[in-house]
Amino acid sequence: MTAIRPDNRRRAYWLKTLHEWHWVSSAICLIGMILFSVTGFTLNHASQIEAKPVVTRLNGSIDEALRAQLEKQQPAAKALKGKAPLPPELQAWVQKHWDISTASREAEWSDDEIYLSLPRPGGDAWLRLSLSDGEIEYERTDRGWLSYFNDLHKGRNTGTAWSWFIDIFAGAALVFSITGLFILKMHAGNRPFTWPMVGMGLVVPVLLALLFIH
Repeated sequence: MTAIRPDNRRRAYWLKTLHEWHWVSSAICLIGMILFSVTGFTLNHASQIEAKPVVTRLNGSIDEALRAQLEKQQPAAKALKGKAPLPPELQAWVQKHWDISTASREAEWSDDEIYLSLPRPGGDAWLRLSLSDGEIEYERTDRGWLSYFNDLHKGRNTGTAWSWFIDIFAGAALVFSITGLFILKMHAGNRPFTWPMVGMGLVVPVLLALLFIH
C-alpha cells in the first residue's frame, strides 16, 4: 500500500478548509450579492428607468396649550444651536393623528417654526410646525420600490442596522473572493486558462478606466 505523502495530506487539509470557508461565506452573502448585483444594474441605468413620485400632504393644527408649551421650550432648543428633538408631547401628537414616528430625530428650531427632516430609503419627508399659529404640515415623497432598493444599495438614509449589514456582507464577500482565489491557485495546474481569465478580470476594467473615463 502506498503511503500518503505529508505534502499531499497538507494540501488536502487546506483545500478542504478553503472549500468550507468558501461555501459558508457564499451562503452568507448570496442574497446580498443578488440584491447588490440587480441594484447595481438599475443604478447604472437610472436615467433610463423612469420613476413616478407619489406625494402625500397632511395638514393640521395643534391645540393652544401645546403651542404655548413649545414656545417656552424654544429658547432652550435655540441654545443648542437650533438642533433638538421634538418634545414628547409633540411626538405623541404626530403619532396619534398621523401615525408617524419622529423618535430619535433632531429638528431645526428657529424663531417662528420647527422643521424636521425625515429622509428615508426610496423617498423623502419633512414636518413643519409654525410656532405663531400652531399650524402643522407634513409632506412625504415616495419614489417607488426600485428607488427604495437603489437606496439600500447606497446605504442612503438606512440607519445603523443596515450599515452593519453592509459591513458584514462586505466582509463575507471578501472572504468568498479570497478563498476562491486560493482554490483557483490550488487547481490551476490542471486548468491552464485559470490565470489568463483572472488576469482578464483585472486588465479589462483597468483599460476601460484609463481609456474611457476622463
